[in-house]
This record gives sequence, structure tokens and C-alpha cells, in this order.
Amino acid sequence: MRQFIIHLITFFLFVSCSYSAHALVVVVGKNNPVEALSKTQVIDIYMGRYNTFPNGVVARPLDRVAGSDAKQKFYRLLVNKSEEKINAYWARLLFSGRASPPSSYATNDEMLDELRSSKQTIGYVLESEVDDSLKVVYRFEK
Repeated sequence: MRQFIIHLITFFLFVSCSYSAHALVVVVGKNNPVEALSKTQVIDIYMGRYNTFPNGVVARPLDRVAGSDAKQKFYRLLVNKSEEKINAYWARLLFSGRASPPSSYATNDEMLDELRSSKQTIGYVLESEVDDSLKVVYRFEK
């Protein structure tokens, strides 16, 4: 029985570590003064409602290219909408002149380079890709 419990605990630790490494997190560069954001604040920035961080610094959201798994997962977690609905939302805002969609990056490395080099950028990456040059400001609930 004791050995069974040890195996069970090991299994759950492995599963939870595996989930954590593949979880998306919202990040800014380490030089950005923002320490944390609420889900509502992330939504407001990514959906064009606000173009600044809570401290007044201009926020420039970064996105992945259309069709990427990361982009689909991010918007599902953030606003529970498909990429098609997000594209339609941005088409309406763009047509009305009220806001512009986030800048898109084809590769994760391009997005990471931009995040590291600017105080204004905000983006989403896998938690396993976060290093000392980035700061996690929001984690999605498990």
C-alpha cells in the first residue's frame, strides 16, 4: 500500500510539472515597472480597450501569427473566444478607427526579443520559456 501511494504521488507531481511547463503566462520585460496584472487588465490591453498599463506607461501588446496554437490557446483562456471571433472583433474596431490589433510575430524568438528590448511590450509565452529577462505579470488559473 505504501509503495502504491508513493507511485501515486510521483505521478501527480509529474503531471503537475508537465502542465506548468506547458502553461501560457503573460509577461513583460524585466525593466517594465509593472509587477502584476489582473485578468481584466490583460483583457483590456489585448482587446484594445486600454492602451496603457495601470501606471500610465503605453502598453504595446504582442501577438502570434494567425493559426498558431499559442494564439488560439491564449484567446481561449483569456476571453473564451475562437480566433475567428477575435479576428471579427478586430475587423470591426479597425474599420471604425477605434483601435489597432496587437502586433503579430511569426516566431516565438522574435516575440521574445521584442519583449526583452522594450518597456512597453506585453506578450504571452510558455512558462518554460520565461527567463531572467522576463517578468510574469499574469498566470491563468489551472
